[in-house]
Amino acid sequence: MRVVLAYSGGLDTSVILLLLRERLNAEVITLTLDVGQEDDLDEISHKAERLGAVKHYTIDCKEEFVAKYVLPALKANALYQGKYPLSSALSRPLIGSKLVEIAKKEGADAVAHGCSGKGNDQVRFDLTIKALDPGLKVLAPVRDWGLNRDWEYEYAKSKGIEFKVKFFSVDDNLWGRSIECGILDDPMVEPPEEVFKWTLPPEKAMDKPEYLTITFERGVPVAINDEKLDKVQLIKTLNYIAGRNGVGRIDHIEDRVVGLKSREVYECPAAVTLIEAHKDLEKLVLSKWELMFKSLVDDMWANLVYSGLWIEPLRNDLEAFIENVQRRVSGVVRLKLFKGSITVVGRQSDNSLYDPKLTTYESYTSLAQEYAKGFIELWGLQSVIAFRKLQKMYGALSQ
Repeated sequence: MRVVLAYSGGLDTSVILLLLRERLNAEVITLTLDVGQEDDLDEISHKAERLGAVKHYTIDCKEEFVAKYVLPALKANALYQGKYPLSSALSRPLIGSKLVEIAKKEGADAVAHGCSGKGNDQVRFDLTIKALDPGLKVLAPVRDWGLNRDWEYEYAKSKGIEFKVKFFSVDDNLWGRSIECGILDDPMVEPPEEVFKWTLPPEKAMDKPEYLTITFERGVPVAINDEKLDKVQLIKTLNYIAGRNGVGRIDHIEDRVVGLKSREVYECPAAVTLIEAHKDLEKLVLSKWELMFKSLVDDMWANLVYSGLWIEPLRNDLEAFIENVQRRVSGVVRLKLFKGSITVVGRQSDNSLYDPKLTTYESYTSLAQEYAKGFIELWGLQSVIAFRKLQKMYGALSQ
């Protein structure tokens, strides 16, 4: 039996690698994707080989991750439950697709991952793999064999597996860091400073605000402070700039796909900054009705992706609308970063629907105020009639 294992080099997947060999007598091929995490990828490769992997693949997917997953999320202003920028969720369908790709290349019978039966990632991996190759078996030893951390620690010690005892769990990529477990399981406990890596605590950030501009072309960020950067470098740069100003820390209660509520802590400085700027630019160039409808589309897009339904046809349908309106989302947004806060303080676009000649109260206005009287009569006509009718039928109504 040949199995392709999504391998992080951590405790779970290292234990799984050995168990697949012991219990299934499997030849294990390990796969690690570089999506911008700060791990030592060479060491992960060597560790897999030391534990008996017959082959290891390290694939640089940073550009693909940004182009096919992060940018669509940005265009959709994707924030699950108004908070989470989907950093980990976005990488799962990409990893799933590469598992299938390598499995076909290597003639594998199955793929395996280290997800538990309590989280969202099992759903994201399993559905992506099932959609791409229904005949490929999916193994989830933590879930299916009832593994737990205490048993894994003891097993790892007995097998000489090198690991670091961690008091919380971290998953990271270019779009953000997800931090959970351990002390964070208590929703009343403030996250200790040691869980954060990309952001300064707001109280220790600079004592004066930092201003920057972000240039967008068709919904895609292309420059910071007029300096054009490739997409990967732009995100890295913004993670640094926003992070040093304490921007990007998220702490909220989240509804998982499997029905559980969980306390989640995230660190997403670039994502938070770009989404804030992008949303503001959309307000400048899109009509009121487009914005109202897009907010519904954006919420549905985020819910589908969070819930593991990247393969759902509706996502493509939603993106058809999103891409159409992004044709006008070009311009520059000016931001003020200060001790954990982010404020849009300026925006401009050739596609702006804002016209100062219409909105000004000065004498040079081009809009005749008397137009408003007739508009008000017609705008509220039915509401006024209904109010009077109900008042007549039922007496005084609350106003």
